[in-house]
Amino acid sequence: MGGRSGLPVRVLWMLHAFLDLAGSQEIYAPHSIRVEGDVTLGGLFPVHARGVPGTPCGDIKKENGIHRLEAMMYALDQINGDDELLPNVTLGARILDTCSRDTYALEQSLTFVQALIQKDTSDVRCTNGEPPVFVKPEKVVGVIGASASSVSIMVANILRLFQIPQISYASTAPELSDDRRYDFFSRVVPPDSFQAQAMVDIVKTMGWNYVSTVASEGSYGEKGVDAFMQLSREAGGICIAQSLKIPHDHKSSDFDKIIRQLLDTRYARAVILFASDEDIRGILNASKRADQVGHFLWIGSDSWGAKNSPIQHLEDAAVGAITILPKRATISGFDAYFTSRTLENNRRNVWFAEYWEENFNCKLMSSSKKDESSRKCTGQERIGIDSKYEQEGKVQFVIDAVYAMAHALHNMQRDMCPENSGICPEMEIAGGKKLLKYIRSVSFNGSAGTSVTFNRNGDAPGRYDLFQYQWNNVTGLGYRMIGQWTETLQLHEDMQWPRGEQEIPTSVCSLPCKTGERKKVVKGMPCCWHCEPCDGYQFQPDEFTCKLCSYNMRPSANRTFCQPIPIIKLEWHSPWAVIPVFLAMLGIIATIFVMATFIRYNDTPIVRASGRELSYVLLTGIFLCYIITFLMIAKPDVGVCSFRRIFLGLGMCISYAALLTKTNRIYRIFEQGKKSVTPPRLISPTSQLAITSSLISVQLLGVLIWFGVDPPNTIIDYDEQKTLNPDLARGVLKCDITDLQIICSLGYSILLMVTCTVYAIKTRGVPENFNEAKPIGFTMYTTCIVWLAFIPIFFGTAQSAEKLYIQTTTLTISMNLSASVALGMLYMPKVYVIIFHPELNVQKRKRSFKAVVTAATMSSRLSHKASDRPNGEAKTELCENVDPSSKYLTPRKWALKRQRMNW
Repeated sequence: MGGRSGLPVRVLWMLHAFLDLAGSQEIYAPHSIRVEGDVTLGGLFPVHARGVPGTPCGDIKKENGIHRLEAMMYALDQINGDDELLPNVTLGARILDTCSRDTYALEQSLTFVQALIQKDTSDVRCTNGEPPVFVKPEKVVGVIGASASSVSIMVANILRLFQIPQISYASTAPELSDDRRYDFFSRVVPPDSFQAQAMVDIVKTMGWNYVSTVASEGSYGEKGVDAFMQLSREAGGICIAQSLKIPHDHKSSDFDKIIRQLLDTRYARAVILFASDEDIRGILNASKRADQVGHFLWIGSDSWGAKNSPIQHLEDAAVGAITILPKRATISGFDAYFTSRTLENNRRNVWFAEYWEENFNCKLMSSSKKDESSRKCTGQERIGIDSKYEQEGKVQFVIDAVYAMAHALHNMQRDMCPENSGICPEMEIAGGKKLLKYIRSVSFNGSAGTSVTFNRNGDAPGRYDLFQYQWNNVTGLGYRMIGQWTETLQLHEDMQWPRGEQEIPTSVCSLPCKTGERKKVVKGMPCCWHCEPCDGYQFQPDEFTCKLCSYNMRPSANRTFCQPIPIIKLEWHSPWAVIPVFLAMLGIIATIFVMATFIRYNDTPIVRASGRELSYVLLTGIFLCYIITFLMIAKPDVGVCSFRRIFLGLGMCISYAALLTKTNRIYRIFEQGKKSVTPPRLISPTSQLAITSSLISVQLLGVLIWFGVDPPNTIIDYDEQKTLNPDLARGVLKCDITDLQIICSLGYSILLMVTCTVYAIKTRGVPENFNEAKPIGFTMYTTCIVWLAFIPIFFGTAQSAEKLYIQTTTLTISMNLSASVALGMLYMPKVYVIIFHPELNVQKRKRSFKAVVTAATMSSRLSHKASDRPNGEAKTELCENVDPSSKYLTPRKWALKRQRMNW
């Protein structure tokens, strides 16, 4: 049994010492109260504080000691005077002082077990040879107490060895809920696990997530803090900045050190206190010495409760403190009882005289501890009149504990002694285990009107009142109830904070991150973090994560979700579109006008001399070059994209195919004329159309293959305008045509253009009246310049945010300019002559191919021999074959003009 108790050596040593002392009950008599009765209950109360080293007891404790002790005496009087509860049975008591020290209480509690110890007196004889007569001590059937958890734990270990049930009125350590180790222990107050849960709920409700803990050394303080820390971990969101312990044998410097340590984590203003009265006073005193009054937000356990003793003369340091006390009510009957106590009517309380001196600050006897300067007590003083009186918070629970024991004895007596009105022999030998069973089964309304019950571990249900120490304009400083806890927390709003703070003070390691910032938690401290912004295209799915939006989304303004990127296209009203459209419309009007003029004057010499068939083909190509502007700006869809692919290069292809056919014809004619008078092949209008059509068919074949390999479609390009600032990001609706595909589509037309330019250069020396070699040449030179400027602009803006606008505008303007150059240089002079100088648009002498060849040959020869001929020697036999518009130039004039042209 000793091994189970955890105190084998100490307990056995004390038991042996106890057995060696005959009449040892006299040793404890000066420190106990005896009340005779049929059934005796033990009582353990902290009548005195812990003494200085070397002295077991210190000053008397007026509230925690005397009030509670008298509460037991009051309850005994009430029960003994009740005819229905334990009729014909008188409850007696043996009450001991624990002096707030567990080891001293253990020694005192041996008094309770002496009646259960069998002594071997066979070898003991008196001087006359007779056996001695021993006075058998009273049997204690149950113990009320103790107060401190450390004392209850120590006492419970020895009481369970002798199966004596114990009911505590104030011990709340969670450790005592272990029914395997403390199977004879019960309590009418809830364990600290409930109290710790209430504290966790308070901390979370206040929005505090960074707190410190301070505990008195011993089971109550350490186990209470352990329970709080365990529950806070399970609840999550609460971090412990520091967990400090107040040593048993403390000095004022120890409290100063604790305050300094708490200030190391200044942001953890909330401090959880599981400490004794003396330790609470020490902490408050130290905070005052450190000039930190109002900095800390104290949350005190039930050891602080609503008592005045821990804060006496330290009220300013306690303002704003939140304290917890098991739900209680002031017992008016006890107030009447206690305030009526005097030195005359309360002689059964051996410590009452000492209380009287302390309470009225007077001196009763020469052996008093009061100094000589104190006034003498008259004995006529009255409690509550000549001194301040307020009922101590645990009085109710002391009364409930005594009544729980009485109800258990009553039920036990009713079951075991149905025929007897008092204590029967069966009940006397029943033992503590039987009584424990009845204790755990009791259920009655306690002194405060609340039910008193025990669970399987001997714990009472959790019911707490919450207090805050506040200043009131009427009553001044005092405790004010601010809420309650019965499995859930209910707080009132009338709370008051130190330093006049209106809002709830903060006790956090890190301030909350702004919207759009994620928490980067400090390793090992989940309540401490750094705030990092979610940048770019990241959004915040939760407070710890930044996540990238999908490619077609961007974060919202507060970055809490992703939203679709707006879709744009080149609008008709955009400045980037207005200019190309304006040029295209002018070009279309001009092209239609030229075409209409040519159709109107289709049979006139100028139109016929221009090559009507190829002119109409060329004008069609120019018209398509203007039309492509509208297709490039129109809203992309499958139809528009299909037409873009077809007409993007087709207009230019038709134009340059016709021009190439023309320049090639001129070149072949004059080259052939240098060699023979036989006309070259394929120079008829039909042949020219066939050549042009074959060149155009290559473009159409390429487009057809393109359609087959990659059918036209629309896409939304999110990369083109994905700026660093997501608010400016746009998705571009466009045709599924890459820059390379555009260049490839135009590539064939550019090849025709370059080839045409080469032929234009080769035919630059022909007479100006032979077809249109010179205007074609100037057209091609200008066009090449336009497209040489287009290419670097087009590719140089590939990475620009304005790519859609710049490239589309550049492409359409380049095509408009190319068409306008061809239209202006090739057809506007002819239209001008046709409309404004019709006299020049008349039939000239028809020339044969032979005349043309002869003129070309003579031109070539004259250019070589002009310097060898004297002026005026040139023959005029070729003049008859020359076009009248040549003004009948002589060979010499031809040679001179050729030289000028070569220059």
